[in-house]
This record gives sequence, structure tokens and C-alpha cells, in this order.
Amino acid sequence: MSKKIILDCDPGHDDAVAIMLAAASKEIEILGITCVGGNVGLDNTLDNALKVCTLIERTDIKIYSGARKPIHYDLFTAEYVHGKTGLDKKGEPLSVKPDYKIQQQNAIDFIIETCHSATEQIYLCPTGPLTNIAVSLQKDPSIKEKIKEIIFMGGAAMCLGNTTPSAEFNIYVDPHAANIVLDSGIPLTMMGLDVTHQVNVNRNVINSMEENNNKSSKFFAELMEFYTIFHKNLYETEETPLHDPCVIAYLLDPSIFSGKLVNVKVEENSELTRGETVVDWLGVTSREPNCFVMDKADDKKFFKLLKNKFSILP
Repeated sequence: MSKKIILDCDPGHDDAVAIMLAAASKEIEILGITCVGGNVGLDNTLDNALKVCTLIERTDIKIYSGARKPIHYDLFTAEYVHGKTGLDKKGEPLSVKPDYKIQQQNAIDFIIETCHSATEQIYLCPTGPLTNIAVSLQKDPSIKEKIKEIIFMGGAAMCLGNTTPSAEFNIYVDPHAANIVLDSGIPLTMMGLDVTHQVNVNRNVINSMEENNNKSSKFFAELMEFYTIFHKNLYETEETPLHDPCVIAYLLDPSIFSGKLVNVKVEENSELTRGETVVDWLGVTSREPNCFVMDKADDKKFFKLLKNKFSILP
């Protein structure tokens, strides 16, 4: 039986790869894609989701518009990584199928309605700031009973941040939303920088993906050519972490990752450490464990899975 998911995202080069991986996997049923302001503003993240689904010929997937900004802060974006559109690349420009449009229903209402109408518990898979998920939980806390697990990309347990010295981008953008999710009591799995920096794209990975010889794998290569520019400059390396697809890969093959159930809280207001995920790895506080934090990833298994799934796409 397929796992039913809502993919909540802010595309984003790595979000685009997560969408494609989920869409290629018969083990997963995408109930809808909900977009949030994050990597770029909401209008662009919505447009990018439409473009990706058009390219992979999955315009049956419904896309919903969510929060434009975090709960309390102004929106902080990452054009410096993803370019002005959020999905900058060389090659042919992406188009949207003319009759493929954003749904009229708001993402928050869609999440709530879908949780209640589902015949089984569903998975929420946020790969951007957690605003949509947090606001849904605030608006209708009863949906908790209908959510099997929230697997989110975000945070840094025992490594440096990528937006500030202590904070990963998604959590930094909306730390208040992150704490609402962490305090929800729902089973949580955190795919933070600890694991995503073990799953790195390099020239060998790109060449291997291109062997699939389909337009989706060519698109992957075009995305990565642009996406790697920022990381090469920041980290002085030829490899680039592929963050968001880790969420989907975990759903498909949990054995790729390993970690530990611990307590996680987020610093909300400090100018110095806003967005820091304070992870009690050693259990030195009396706080109850609330999140399964992954800290190891098998990159060979990950990229084998990615290549095999992308070979199924157009």
C-alpha cells in the first residue's frame, strides 16, 4: 500500500528534485503539493512547482498556495543560492501547461481537510519553512490524530548552520513555526544538515544521472550545474549537499539513514542564535524526547535510489 503524503515545499532546486523523486515512486501517493514562501517569495515557489510538475508530465498533482511569510518575522529568502526565480538554470526555459493552475483552496485548509478525509493516517513532508504545517496545527489541533509522521528537512544537530553560524535556513526563516511542530506530540523525523551534508552531488553523480537519457535526468543536471555554484564558493568544495530529497528517500528506504530519538527545541528570538536547533543528544536535560534526529546517511544507496527512480520519469 502506498504512503499518502502532502509535500509542503518552497521550490528551490533541491525541492524540485524532491518533487520528482516522490512523483516517480509508486510507493508514494502525492495527495497535493502545498507551497510556502521560503527560498524565494510565494509567487515564485508556486510557479516553480507548476513548472516541475509540467516537465515530468504530472499535471494531475494539485498545487496549493500557503503562507507568504513566517508567523512573526518578515520573509528571509535565498535568491543568493537559487537565483532570482528560485529555479534558475541554463538551457531551455521551463513552461507551465496552459490549463494547469494553482487550486483556489488555501494550503492550510487543504491540509486540514485532507487530514480529516483520509481513510488512513498521512505523512506530512515539509522541505521548506514549517509555516504551513504550524498554522494548520494551530487552526485545527485535531488533525494531529490523522498524521502518522512529519518528516521535515531542517535544522543542524551537531554541525554548523548554513544561514548563520548556528542555524539552518528553513528553521531560521520561521523558528516559531518550528517550535509549534516540535511541541505538537506528532511523531517527527528531522533530516537536518548532519545528514544532508553526507549526500553530496558531484560531477560523477551528475554524469551518472545523465546516463538515464531522459528529460527529467537532463533537467536534474541543469539544476545541479546552477545549484552547485553557491556551495562551491561557500564550502570551497566540488560537492553540493542535496537536502530536500532526503525526506522522500527516507520514506522510500529508511535504511539509508540512522539517528536517535532526542529532544529538540528552537531558539526563536536571539539576534545571535535565532533558528538554532538545540538538540539534547546526550540527554543532559530533563526534556522529553520529541524528534528522531538523523545523523548518518549512506550516499551510495541514496544516489542509486535517485538514479533508478529518475529513470522511470519522462
